[in-house]
Amino acid sequence: MNKDWKNGSGVLNLLTEKMNEIVVAAIILVGLGLIFATILAVAYRKLKVYEDPRIDQIEELLPHANCGACGQPGCRAFAEKLVTKEMTPAKCTVSSSEQLEKIAALLGVEAGSEEKRIARLLCAGGKREAQNLADYQGHLKTCRGEAVVAGGIKACSWGCLGLGDCMQVCDFDAIYMNEDGLPTVIPELCVACNDCVEVCPKNLFVLMPIDQKLIVQCRSLLEGDLAESKCSVACTACGRCVVDGAPGLIEMKENLAVINYELNEVASPAATRRCPTNAITWVEWQQFQPPGKIHSPIGRVEKYRSEVKPV
Repeated sequence: MNKDWKNGSGVLNLLTEKMNEIVVAAIILVGLGLIFATILAVAYRKLKVYEDPRIDQIEELLPHANCGACGQPGCRAFAEKLVTKEMTPAKCTVSSSEQLEKIAALLGVEAGSEEKRIARLLCAGGKREAQNLADYQGHLKTCRGEAVVAGGIKACSWGCLGLGDCMQVCDFDAIYMNEDGLPTVIPELCVACNDCVEVCPKNLFVLMPIDQKLIVQCRSLLEGDLAESKCSVACTACGRCVVDGAPGLIEMKENLAVINYELNEVASPAATRRCPTNAITWVEWQQFQPPGKIHSPIGRVEKYRSEVKPV
Protein backbone atom coordinates (compact mmCIF):
# COMPACT_ATOMS: atom_id res chain seq x y z
CA MET A 1 0.00 0.00 0.00
CA ASN A 2 2.69 2.44 0.95
CA LYS A 3 4.60 1.64 -2.23
CA ASP A 4 1.53 2.16 -4.38
CA TRP A 5 0.74 5.40 -2.61
CA LYS A 6 4.24 6.65 -3.08
CA ASN A 7 4.15 5.77 -6.79
CA GLY A 8 0.83 7.60 -7.22
CA SER A 9 2.09 10.60 -5.32
CA GLY A 10 5.20 10.74 -7.51
CA VAL A 11 3.16 10.68 -10.70
CA LEU A 12 0.88 13.42 -9.37
CA ASN A 13 3.87 15.58 -8.47
CA LEU A 14 5.33 15.02 -11.93
CA LEU A 15 2.07 16.04 -13.62
CA THR A 16 1.84 19.10 -11.39
CA GLU A 17 5.36 20.14 -12.34
CA LYS A 18 4.59 19.71 -16.04
CA MET A 19 1.36 21.71 -15.74
CA ASN A 20 3.24 24.48 -13.93
CA GLU A 21 5.79 24.56 -16.73
CA ILE A 22 3.03 24.76 -19.34
CA VAL A 23 1.27 27.55 -17.46
CA VAL A 24 4.49 29.50 -17.07
CA ALA A 25 5.29 29.07 -20.77
CA ALA A 26 1.78 30.18 -21.73
CA ILE A 27 2.07 33.25 -19.48
CA ILE A 28 5.41 34.12 -21.06
CA LEU A 29 4.01 33.73 -24.59
CA VAL A 30 0.95 35.84 -23.77
CA GLY A 31 3.17 38.45 -22.18
CA LEU A 32 5.47 38.58 -25.18
CA GLY A 33 2.45 38.80 -27.47
CA LEU A 34 1.07 41.74 -25.51
CA ILE A 35 4.44 43.47 -25.54
CA PHE A 36 4.89 43.05 -29.31
CA ALA A 37 1.28 44.05 -29.97
CA THR A 38 1.82 47.22 -27.95
CA ILE A 39 5.02 47.97 -29.87
CA LEU A 40 3.26 47.42 -33.22
CA ALA A 41 0.32 49.60 -32.18
CA VAL A 42 2.62 52.42 -31.13
CA ALA A 43 4.70 52.04 -34.30
CA TYR A 44 1.55 52.11 -36.44
CA ARG A 45 0.43 55.34 -34.82
CA LYS A 46 3.83 56.96 -35.02
CA LEU A 47 4.90 55.69 -38.45
CA LYS A 48 1.55 55.63 -40.25
CA VAL A 49 1.80 57.21 -43.71
CA TYR A 50 -1.21 59.24 -44.68
CA GLU A 51 -2.67 58.31 -48.07
CA ASP A 52 -4.84 60.80 -49.85
CA PRO A 53 -8.31 59.25 -50.35
CA ARG A 54 -8.45 60.87 -53.80
CA ILE A 55 -5.94 58.29 -55.02
CA ASP A 56 -8.59 55.57 -54.86
CA GLN A 57 -11.15 57.81 -56.53
CA ILE A 58 -8.81 58.70 -59.38
CA GLU A 59 -7.75 55.09 -59.84
CA GLU A 60 -11.40 54.17 -60.33
CA LEU A 61 -11.70 56.79 -63.08
CA LEU A 62 -8.60 55.51 -64.90
CA PRO A 63 -8.94 52.74 -67.54
CA HIS A 64 -7.02 50.09 -65.49
CA ALA A 65 -4.99 49.27 -68.58
CA ASN A 66 -1.69 49.43 -66.67
CA CYS A 67 -0.03 49.92 -70.06
CA GLY A 68 2.76 52.24 -68.97
CA ALA A 69 2.05 54.79 -71.70
CA CYS A 70 2.05 57.55 -69.06
CA GLY A 71 5.55 56.55 -67.97
CA GLN A 72 4.38 54.95 -64.72
CA PRO A 73 4.27 51.20 -63.91
CA GLY A 74 0.51 51.18 -63.48
CA CYS A 75 -2.68 53.21 -63.05
CA ARG A 76 -2.35 53.49 -59.28
CA ALA A 77 1.18 54.85 -59.53
CA PHE A 78 -0.12 57.37 -62.07
CA ALA A 79 -2.97 58.33 -59.70
CA GLU A 80 -0.42 59.01 -56.95
CA LYS A 81 1.52 61.30 -59.29
CA LEU A 82 -1.67 63.14 -60.21
CA VAL A 83 -2.53 63.81 -56.57
CA THR A 84 0.91 65.28 -55.92
CA LYS A 85 0.54 67.32 -59.14
CA GLU A 86 3.73 65.85 -60.58
CA MET A 87 1.83 64.91 -63.75
CA THR A 88 -1.27 66.09 -65.59
CA PRO A 89 -4.33 63.93 -66.40
CA ALA A 90 -3.66 64.27 -70.14
CA LYS A 91 -0.61 62.01 -69.70
CA CYS A 92 -3.06 59.09 -69.76
CA THR A 93 -3.48 58.60 -73.49
CA VAL A 94 -5.91 55.71 -72.99
CA SER A 95 -8.60 57.68 -71.13
CA SER A 96 -11.30 59.52 -73.05
CA SER A 97 -11.51 63.30 -72.89
CA GLU A 98 -14.59 62.97 -70.67
CA GLN A 99 -12.72 60.83 -68.15
CA LEU A 100 -9.79 63.22 -68.16
CA GLU A 101 -12.11 66.14 -67.42
CA LYS A 102 -13.64 64.22 -64.49
CA ILE A 103 -10.19 63.55 -63.05
CA ALA A 104 -9.20 67.18 -63.53
CA ALA A 105 -12.39 68.38 -61.81
CA LEU A 106 -11.76 66.04 -58.86
CA LEU A 107 -8.25 67.44 -58.44
CA GLY A 108 -9.22 71.03 -59.22
CA VAL A 109 -6.65 71.32 -62.00
CA GLU A 110 -6.57 71.64 -65.77
CA ALA A 111 -6.65 68.39 -67.72
CA GLY A 112 -3.69 69.63 -69.73
CA SER A 113 -2.72 68.59 -73.20
CA GLU A 114 -0.37 65.93 -74.45
CA GLU A 115 1.03 65.57 -77.93
CA LYS A 116 -0.18 62.29 -79.35
CA ARG A 117 2.53 59.70 -79.89
CA ILE A 118 2.15 56.54 -81.92
CA ALA A 119 4.28 53.58 -82.87
CA ARG A 120 6.02 53.79 -86.24
CA LEU A 121 7.60 50.90 -88.11
CA LEU A 122 11.00 51.74 -89.58
CA CYS A 123 10.74 49.24 -92.42
CA ALA A 124 8.70 49.15 -95.63
CA GLY A 125 10.13 45.89 -96.94
CA GLY A 126 7.11 43.63 -97.14
CA LYS A 127 6.56 40.47 -99.17
CA ARG A 128 6.52 42.40 -102.46
CA GLU A 129 9.69 44.39 -101.80
CA ALA A 130 12.10 42.27 -99.75
CA GLN A 131 13.92 39.15 -100.89
CA ASN A 132 13.80 35.93 -98.86
CA LEU A 133 16.75 33.59 -98.43
CA ALA A 134 14.78 30.53 -97.32
CA ASP A 135 11.40 29.23 -96.20
CA TYR A 136 11.22 28.97 -92.42
CA GLN A 137 9.62 25.65 -91.36
CA GLY A 138 10.13 25.87 -87.61
CA HIS A 139 7.40 25.30 -85.03
CA LEU A 140 7.81 28.77 -83.54
CA LYS A 141 5.83 30.85 -86.02
CA THR A 142 6.86 34.07 -84.35
CA CYS A 143 9.32 36.81 -85.20
CA ARG A 144 11.34 36.01 -82.10
CA GLY A 145 11.39 32.31 -82.96
CA GLU A 146 12.50 32.96 -86.52
CA ALA A 147 15.04 35.60 -85.51
CA VAL A 148 17.09 33.12 -83.49
CA VAL A 149 17.64 31.03 -86.66
CA ALA A 150 20.41 32.98 -88.40
CA GLY A 151 18.48 36.24 -87.92
CA GLY A 152 15.45 35.17 -89.99
CA ILE A 153 14.75 34.38 -93.62
CA LYS A 154 14.97 37.92 -95.03
CA ALA A 155 17.92 38.76 -97.27
CA CYS A 156 17.99 42.10 -95.46
CA SER A 157 19.01 41.20 -91.93
CA TRP A 158 17.51 44.46 -90.64
CA GLY A 159 14.04 43.92 -92.15
CA CYS A 160 10.65 43.13 -90.65
CA LEU A 161 10.00 39.37 -90.42
CA GLY A 162 6.24 39.88 -90.76
CA LEU A 163 4.98 37.18 -88.38
CA GLY A 164 2.99 39.58 -86.23
CA ASP A 165 4.47 39.39 -82.73
CA CYS A 166 3.68 43.11 -82.43
CA MET A 167 0.05 42.53 -83.40
CA GLN A 168 -0.32 39.73 -80.85
CA VAL A 169 1.15 41.74 -77.99
CA CYS A 170 -0.97 44.86 -78.61
CA ASP A 171 -3.80 44.95 -76.05
CA PHE A 172 -5.58 47.77 -77.89
CA ASP A 173 -6.00 46.09 -81.31
CA ALA A 174 -4.03 48.99 -82.78
CA ILE A 175 -1.91 46.83 -85.11
CA TYR A 176 -2.94 44.63 -88.01
CA MET A 177 -0.91 42.83 -90.68
CA ASN A 178 -1.55 44.30 -94.12
CA GLU A 179 -1.59 42.44 -97.44
CA ASP A 180 2.12 43.04 -97.88
CA GLY A 181 2.93 41.28 -94.62
CA LEU A 182 3.81 44.43 -92.70
CA PRO A 183 2.34 45.48 -89.35
CA THR A 184 0.25 48.61 -89.75
CA VAL A 185 -0.54 50.84 -86.79
CA ILE A 186 -4.01 52.40 -86.50
CA PRO A 187 -3.29 55.89 -85.11
CA GLU A 188 -6.75 56.27 -83.55
CA LEU A 189 -6.22 53.16 -81.40
CA CYS A 190 -2.51 53.42 -80.61
CA VAL A 191 -1.80 54.65 -77.07
CA ALA A 192 2.02 54.50 -77.28
CA CYS A 193 2.22 51.78 -74.63
CA ASN A 194 5.64 50.59 -75.91
CA ASP A 195 4.74 46.86 -76.01
CA CYS A 196 5.42 46.54 -79.76
CA VAL A 197 8.74 48.33 -79.30
CA GLU A 198 9.85 45.82 -76.70
CA VAL A 199 8.65 42.67 -78.49
CA CYS A 200 10.19 43.35 -81.92
CA PRO A 201 13.43 41.32 -82.24
CA LYS A 202 14.68 43.66 -84.98
CA ASN A 203 14.06 46.87 -82.98
CA LEU A 204 12.01 48.31 -85.84
CA PHE A 205 9.28 50.04 -83.83
CA VAL A 206 9.76 53.48 -82.30
CA LEU A 207 7.34 55.80 -80.51
CA MET A 208 7.10 59.15 -82.30
CA PRO A 209 5.00 62.30 -81.94
CA ILE A 210 2.30 62.35 -84.61
CA ASP A 211 3.64 65.62 -86.00
CA GLN A 212 6.94 63.99 -87.00
CA LYS A 213 5.81 63.13 -90.51
CA LEU A 214 9.16 62.69 -92.23
CA ILE A 215 10.18 59.06 -91.71
CA VAL A 216 12.98 56.86 -92.98
CA GLN A 217 11.33 53.46 -93.37
CA CYS A 218 14.59 51.52 -93.53
CA ARG A 219 17.29 50.37 -91.11
CA SER A 220 19.69 48.75 -93.59
CA LEU A 221 23.33 49.79 -93.34
CA LEU A 222 24.23 48.52 -96.80
CA GLU A 223 24.98 50.91 -99.65
CA GLY A 224 23.78 51.44 -103.20
CA ASP A 225 22.96 48.49 -105.43
CA LEU A 226 23.80 45.98 -102.70
CA ALA A 227 21.11 47.41 -100.44
CA GLU A 228 18.55 47.60 -103.25
CA SER A 229 19.32 44.03 -104.39
CA LYS A 230 17.99 42.77 -101.07
CA CYS A 231 15.00 45.12 -100.79
CA SER A 232 13.55 47.44 -103.43
CA VAL A 233 12.69 50.11 -100.84
CA ALA A 234 16.06 50.13 -99.08
CA CYS A 235 17.93 53.35 -98.44
CA THR A 236 20.82 53.37 -100.92
CA ALA A 237 22.68 56.25 -99.27
CA CYS A 238 22.37 58.33 -102.45
CA GLY A 239 22.18 61.54 -100.40
CA ARG A 240 19.44 63.24 -102.43
CA CYS A 241 17.25 63.70 -99.36
CA VAL A 242 20.13 65.49 -97.61
CA VAL A 243 20.36 67.97 -100.48
CA ASP A 244 16.60 68.44 -100.89
CA GLY A 245 15.79 68.78 -97.19
CA ALA A 246 16.33 71.86 -95.05
CA PRO A 247 19.95 72.46 -94.00
CA GLY A 248 20.92 70.13 -91.16
CA LEU A 249 17.60 68.25 -91.25
CA ILE A 250 19.03 65.01 -92.66
CA GLU A 251 22.49 63.52 -92.62
CA MET A 252 23.95 60.22 -93.75
CA LYS A 253 25.24 57.94 -91.00
CA GLU A 254 26.61 54.50 -91.84
CA ASN A 255 24.90 54.52 -95.25
CA LEU A 256 21.51 55.44 -93.77
CA ALA A 257 19.58 58.70 -93.83
CA VAL A 258 19.04 59.99 -90.28
CA ILE A 259 16.55 62.78 -89.51
CA ASN A 260 17.25 65.42 -86.89
CA TYR A 261 13.81 65.86 -85.32
CA GLU A 262 14.97 68.86 -83.35
CA LEU A 263 14.51 70.66 -86.69
CA ASN A 264 11.09 69.11 -87.27
CA GLU A 265 9.47 72.50 -87.85
CA VAL A 266 11.40 72.88 -91.14
CA ALA A 267 10.68 69.33 -92.35
CA SER A 268 8.60 69.00 -95.52
CA PRO A 269 7.78 66.45 -98.26
CA ALA A 270 10.46 68.08 -100.41
CA ALA A 271 13.06 65.77 -98.86
CA THR A 272 11.25 62.71 -100.24
CA ARG A 273 10.68 63.73 -103.87
CA ARG A 274 13.91 62.46 -105.39
CA CYS A 275 14.37 59.34 -103.26
CA PRO A 276 14.89 56.57 -105.85
CA THR A 277 13.43 53.82 -103.63
CA ASN A 278 10.85 55.65 -101.48
CA ALA A 279 12.83 54.68 -98.39
CA ILE A 280 12.15 58.15 -96.98
CA THR A 281 8.51 59.18 -96.94
CA TRP A 282 6.08 61.78 -95.65
CA VAL A 283 3.38 60.17 -93.48
CA GLU A 284 0.32 62.28 -92.73
CA TRP A 285 -1.48 59.80 -90.50
CA GLN A 286 -1.20 56.05 -91.13
CA GLN A 287 1.81 54.35 -92.68
CA PHE A 288 1.77 52.37 -95.92
CA GLN A 289 -1.10 54.32 -97.45
CA PRO A 290 -0.93 55.14 -101.19
CA PRO A 291 0.45 58.66 -101.69
CA GLY A 292 -1.97 61.30 -102.87
CA LYS A 293 0.44 62.60 -105.51
CA ILE A 294 3.44 60.87 -107.03
CA HIS A 295 6.54 62.97 -107.59
CA SER A 296 8.86 61.57 -110.26
CA PRO A 297 12.41 61.52 -108.88
CA ILE A 298 15.47 62.18 -110.98
CA GLY A 299 16.88 58.95 -112.36
CA ARG A 300 13.52 57.25 -112.86
CA VAL A 301 11.92 56.65 -116.23
CA GLU A 302 8.17 57.08 -116.01
CA LYS A 303 5.75 55.83 -118.64
CA TYR A 304 4.19 58.61 -120.68
CA ARG A 305 1.11 58.29 -122.82
CA SER A 306 0.43 61.14 -125.23
CA GLU A 307 -3.09 62.49 -125.37
CA VAL A 308 -2.49 63.85 -128.91
CA LYS A 309 -4.10 61.66 -131.52
CA PRO A 310 -2.03 60.92 -134.60
CA VAL A 311 -3.07 62.70 -137.81
